[in-house]
Amino acid sequence: MLDTALRRREADGRPIRVGMIGAGATGRAIALQLGTPVPGIRLAGIANRTPANAERAFREAGIANWKNTDQPGVAAESIRRGVPVLTDDAELLVRSPEIDLIVEATGSIDFAAGLVLDAIDHKKHAVIVNAELDSLVGPILKTKADAAGVVITNTDGDEPGVAMTLVRYLRGIGMKVVAAGNIKGMVDHYRTPETQREFAARYDQNVWKVTSFADATKLSMETTVLANATGFHVGRRGMYGPPCKDVRELATLLPAEAMLDGGIVDYSLGAEPRTGGFAIVHETNPLKSAQLTYYRMGDGPFHVFFTPFHLPHLQIASTIGRAALFNDATVTPLDGPRCEVLAVAKRDLRAGEKLDAIGGFCTYGLIDNSSAARGINALPIGLAEGCTLARDVAKDSALTMADVRMPAERLSDKLWGEQQQRWPAGSQASARPALERDLVTR
Repeated sequence: MLDTALRRREADGRPIRVGMIGAGATGRAIALQLGTPVPGIRLAGIANRTPANAERAFREAGIANWKNTDQPGVAAESIRRGVPVLTDDAELLVRSPEIDLIVEATGSIDFAAGLVLDAIDHKKHAVIVNAELDSLVGPILKTKADAAGVVITNTDGDEPGVAMTLVRYLRGIGMKVVAAGNIKGMVDHYRTPETQREFAARYDQNVWKVTSFADATKLSMETTVLANATGFHVGRRGMYGPPCKDVRELATLLPAEAMLDGGIVDYSLGAEPRTGGFAIVHETNPLKSAQLTYYRMGDGPFHVFFTPFHLPHLQIASTIGRAALFNDATVTPLDGPRCEVLAVAKRDLRAGEKLDAIGGFCTYGLIDNSSAARGINALPIGLAEGCTLARDVAKDSALTMADVRMPAERLSDKLWGEQQQRWPAGSQASARPALERDLVTR
């Protein structure tokens, strides 16, 4: 259905015109694919605060005829003629009548929040390749998008979208999904930009971003996005993450009680294929379970389905098409937050220190149920940067709002406050308690 609709748009000369904000490693990879081009989709513009990075993205994508401009009228005319634009002014793309959909790929929080709100105000769908933003204030942004009649969605290809696409498929064929999550290669909470510098350089990545991949922060953000979309919770702070050789072993390694108590998000650690997303179904009918066993889906009653890859730059095209053509979000919050990501001390922290950014030297992120997090007034890791410690915090302790002095109010603080007011602690969306709240450290 999607491929047919996109090819029809291509044949009619009406491709979906995409404006992308951000030209880091992820943005460049997306540009590389959309520049192919994909039938029915066109990369109509890139905005980046450093124009050289956007130039690189166009160049690597084989797009040679872009127009560099900061003039809205010039940009609109260029896009109408089929010539993509390059600008350092993100608002130019967000507000252009010639742009149908925004891809937000900056990995920032405050800046990205402003762009998404602007896109919603201008009745544009927004695909956010940004678990940092989505895990913090995705639910409140979703309510604003709903009110405006537009789609806000995370993307297929990133783990939450890979897992959610699988969950939706399984639910659609009548199966009861009780768990979903990431297939993770390794986790080390104490990685820093120093330990990850060589790896980041080797793969031309931002070292702070790479550190957040290794120290479990990004994992926690992605599973929070998934929890908020599925309505699932976590069995304990940080999840179980059982080490195993094959992802299908999760059928017996994750606790049945937790899976059957409303569903959980979690991850496998070190399991082949070491990337992608999984979903676990519970089949109580012995004949149906026997059929799944016959087709090598495990002995039951829990059966593991998985996608053995995650390719954001490739799979994002399906998210763009579904949003623009069918008003269908790949992965977006149901309503209020089920889970959130706590800031946890990566080392002993001292009063007077200023906390650094995600993937830094001070904190790592762990997922917890929203009810548990609000019960201790936890500091979300998405709000931690720039906070000054009011007292000492021991290594591996979750930081609370009382532990810090917040910087001057930011847009993210305002949205977070609005989200908490709409779904206060103890509300139906966030009331599920954790079965265990102990810190998981591996």
